[in-house]
Amino acid sequence: MSGDLDFGGDLGIEAGRLHDVRLLIVDDDEPSAQVAARVLRRSGFRDVRTVSDSRTVLALFTEYAPDLLILDVRMPHLDGFSVLRQVRTRFAGEYLPVLVVTGDADDATRRQALAQGATDFLTKPYDPSEIILRVMNLLRTRILTQELEARVRERTRRLRSAEVEVAQRLALAAELRDYRGGEHTQRVGRTSALVASALGMPQAEVENIRLAAPLHDVGKLAIPEEILLKPSALTLEELDVVKSHTVFGARMLGGSESPILQRAEEIALYHHENWDGTGYVPGLKGEAIPIAARIVHIADVFDALIHERPYKDPWSVGDAVEWIEERSAQMFDPAVVQAFLQVQAVEDLPLLPGDQNRPGIADRTWQDLPPHSTSAESPARAVRIPRRD
Repeated sequence: MSGDLDFGGDLGIEAGRLHDVRLLIVDDDEPSAQVAARVLRRSGFRDVRTVSDSRTVLALFTEYAPDLLILDVRMPHLDGFSVLRQVRTRFAGEYLPVLVVTGDADDATRRQALAQGATDFLTKPYDPSEIILRVMNLLRTRILTQELEARVRERTRRLRSAEVEVAQRLALAAELRDYRGGEHTQRVGRTSALVASALGMPQAEVENIRLAAPLHDVGKLAIPEEILLKPSALTLEELDVVKSHTVFGARMLGGSESPILQRAEEIALYHHENWDGTGYVPGLKGEAIPIAARIVHIADVFDALIHERPYKDPWSVGDAVEWIEERSAQMFDPAVVQAFLQVQAVEDLPLLPGDQNRPGIADRTWQDLPPHSTSAESPARAVRIPRRD
């Protein structure tokens, strides 16, 4: 760093960092602005801009993205208070230091400037070393804030990554237990996310559902394998055991602070609930069922219909879509059904790598179902759904 004054080392700011920062001076007195710019450049700041017309500040702000704003108060057109409001309103989530430099030294002006969001205040005429010291102090705070925010973002990224990994490993465990690695949980997650997006849900929630939906059957880890993979109709007692996987899943996932696992908990507990209240929890119906569970309900049923299971052959995609559409407002939320149909019209929902060669069964009729898939295993049997535990 060159020049008459060298305060960077004293204040913990490396010279290289000073070369990278951007300073914007807004003052209708152009000679005064140029004096301040020369003082700052001599002290090592290479990127300093001046503006004399306050009406251009907002547009320049977006393009230039200054690290510090040096602002006069008394200006024509837009005074310094108006500029402060513009900046603070549009960049509210960012720590941007503002040094107000003005010849108006009365207490009311100072208080108003600070109330509007000024970070520091300097009265004209000022000593050159004082403006440099104040700028250095403000920049040090900005740099430290940026470094802290970067650390927080990295820590948040790592925590999110750990949450995602935990969710994926739990889903894989359930997948290997019930579906022998057939990618059912991945397809349910993908379909659920597409339907959630079609419903207009925020992108962050869509992503949480994508990651949480594969955990819908994690409770099956607690179900005996001889029941879970039984190739014939379940007895009523066995059905009660299988149905308990929703409660086991909620217990496994409950109490977490992770948004992914919180969403997965409600999906695991409620993904077998029907819109008309005839699901696992008697009387729970309509919008009382969490929306994520209503979405996963359709995605899970659809994938179960079109893929082979120990107790059934796969259906064609057309038959499965028709079957779901017929049960809108009975098993399924009508709005979710419409979103599903919208997605199905433009997406290859069943397909993941390796699915392209999966055999379909065209022109299937309900009478074609194997005998064990229409037994009285659950309330869903009344509508001839192949067993979906």
